[in-house]
Amino acid sequence: MSKIGKFNSFTKKSTTNRVDTPTKPAYRNKAKSRPPQKPRPENPVIVLFNKPFDVLCQFTDEAGRQTLKDFIPVADVYAAGRLDRDSEGLLLLTNDGQLQAQITQPNKKTFKTYWVQVEGEPSTEAIEALSNGVMLKDGMTLPAKVRVMTSPDIWPRNPPVRERKLIPTTWLEVQICEGRNRQVRRMTAHVGHPTLRLIRYKIGQWCLDDLPNGEYKVLSTRK
Repeated sequence: MSKIGKFNSFTKKSTTNRVDTPTKPAYRNKAKSRPPQKPRPENPVIVLFNKPFDVLCQFTDEAGRQTLKDFIPVADVYAAGRLDRDSEGLLLLTNDGQLQAQITQPNKKTFKTYWVQVEGEPSTEAIEALSNGVMLKDGMTLPAKVRVMTSPDIWPRNPPVRERKLIPTTWLEVQICEGRNRQVRRMTAHVGHPTLRLIRYKIGQWCLDDLPNGEYKVLSTRK
């Protein structure tokens, strides 16, 4: 007997003994359910912190390095965005999850201002390139606001910046509305001027003003 005959015989025998049961069509709810938003705290607060160099932007560290816990005793606040360990300046923390999302979401395009000490003296062409956007490994940067500024009156860094005696340095004010990993450092390196020191001065409407390095202040957002 051929294989086809065996298959047909098996199929016929199987169908005579099988009891078909009606199946209900599967319905799917095409509407995507959103996770429920946490209610806003009764007393929403914002903490402005002037982060020192070599401090991690988190509250715990198994290696025993300095973290936010060493400086900020305020409970239940979380960083809105990050600041690299080797960067200094303004870090914003809050207990308001909705506010945190508004500040960090890319589509909100919240501008952040950095004071950047770079090696060398950037040319007009280099400043224009930074302003118009440069091509990094993760794509083209959005247009930025970049200008040469006078050396700011700021706290000394510990340890000090290593400067080469025969090479001058320049301070730039850089305003960007993106938040890529180490973006400003990669931008200045791309135009041939490595970043020596980076201080975030402003996030949206909040800025350091005269807040000392290593200190914080609490702002209430209750209306």
